[in-house]
Formats: sequence, structure tokens, C-alpha cells
Amino acid sequence: MTRGASPTVASGLVVVGLICQEVGASISVLLFPQVGPLGIVFLRLAFSAMVLLLIARPTLRGHSWPAWRGVLVFGLVLALMNALFYLALERLPLGVTVTIEVLGPLVLSVVAARRGVAWLWALLALVGVVALAGGGWERLDPVGVAFALGAAASWALYILSSARVGSDFPRLDGLALAMTVGALAAAPLGTFAAGSALLRLDLLALGASVAVLSSTIPYALELFALRRVAASAFAILMSLAPATAAIAGLVLLGQQLSWLEVLGIALVIAASIGAVRTAPARPRKGAAGEPEPPTAAPIA
Repeated sequence: MTRGASPTVASGLVVVGLICQEVGASISVLLFPQVGPLGIVFLRLAFSAMVLLLIARPTLRGHSWPAWRGVLVFGLVLALMNALFYLALERLPLGVTVTIEVLGPLVLSVVAARRGVAWLWALLALVGVVALAGGGWERLDPVGVAFALGAAASWALYILSSARVGSDFPRLDGLALAMTVGALAAAPLGTFAAGSALLRLDLLALGASVAVLSSTIPYALELFALRRVAASAFAILMSLAPATAAIAGLVLLGQQLSWLEVLGIALVIAASIGAVRTAPARPRKGAAGEPEPPTAAPIA
């Protein structure tokens, strides 16, 4: 792909990245009986960390204690965010889980905007959540919803932590180190949950595929797209994640959604797009002039 690729092509790659994320999430669901949600968290973070360390080859010298503290917090947030997401995914349909999770960045953008119109989008998202619940609580397990809301809050913390680490470490160094911290944090519970399944090469290969599909490929495509499309357009494309998740859940997992649940997903997507379009303009530049990391790839 050349650097002269059009914004249309770049936008298409973002959609491809979203599809890869949800295919990876679908594979995770299929692996739950063998390794459990926490086992998947460990496998995903561990393989993602290995890939990022090979690519970034971060230096360990020359960083202050506050910078390392930021990496530690970022890594723990990554582990918590993924754990809550996969625990929710064990109990809820994929499209519903991702829709609730998207509320974290949406609420953060509403608070940061400090504009009256932003609360209109928050209200629209709330109506969407009510519509999701209207699909029937027998389908929306309350514990699963609690896990998904926790993942949403963790995603907001991820965005804040990512900004801090991105300013202290060049390029992918901070993310690679934080992913390593997250993998180490997830190791005890993950290995306990997976048990002897971690010795099976077929399950390890599928765990690696989850990491590649859910993190590596989307991250690479999104970084490419960020250099060719406006940040606002990129954020709008990312707002389509609940729709791609619902389609993946239907096609790959046979997860049917009621019309109220589909309406709820559509309302949350509309709220996300509205919040992006009315947000104040803000450059997406990180350390060393590199685009900031996408906020979606490490999850789902």
C-alpha cells in the first residue's frame, strides 16, 4: 500500500480492522469452554505483548519514575479492561457487549466537550441502553451487563492512560511495555483458569490468532488510516464497532438480536457519531509527531 492511497481506501481498511476485531472476539467465545474468559485474556495479552515487543524493541533506560508509573497503571488498566470485556462476553451477545462498552469513550467525550449539545448525545445513548434492556433481561444477564459497564469505564481509563504514556514514550514503546505489564498481571488467574489447556498447541495457535485478529491487524490498519483520514472521520468509523460486532455475532455465533436490541445499538452508534461531529477540533498527535494510538484496537 502506497503512501498516496486515497482516504476512501484508508477508510475501508478501518472497517476491515473492525471486522478482524469482531472475528477475533468470536473465536474467543468459541474458546471459552476450553480456556475460560480469563484464559483468553492472558493468551491475548501475552501474544500481543510479544508481537509489540518484537516490533517496537523499546529501550528500558532514560525514563523517569513517573513515566514508569504511567506504564504500570496503563498495563493494569489493559488487563482489567480485557478481563471485564471477556467476562461480559461470556454472558451477553457480542453486539450488545460492544455497544455497552462503547459508552465509556462516549461519556468521556461528552464530559470533555463541555458543551450543552454533548448532553443530547448522552441522552440518546441512554435511550439506546434502555432499548437494549427492553429486549428482555432474560437475554441481558445483569452480571454480564455489570461486567460490560466495567469494561466501558475501563476503556475511558485506557484512553486517559494511553495519552499519558504516549507523551512519555516514543512510538509504540509505551504500549509494548504496558501490554507486557498487562500480560504479567493476567498470568496468575489466566493460567489457573486455562490449566492444562495451555499445553495444547492447537489452543495456543487459536489464542495467537485472537491476538493477531483483535489487536495486531486492526492496530496496523488504523495507524495507516490515521495518516490519511481526518481524526473526526476516523472516530466516526470506529463508532460502527457495535454494528460490526452484532453482525459477527449473528454470522459466526448465531446470536440473534430482537428488534429493540437492534434499535438500541443503532441509537448508541448515532450518539457516538453525533458526539464526534460536535466535539471541538483536536489534533491527534502523539510523541515524536506520530499519530496517537487508536483507542479501539486493544479491546474487543
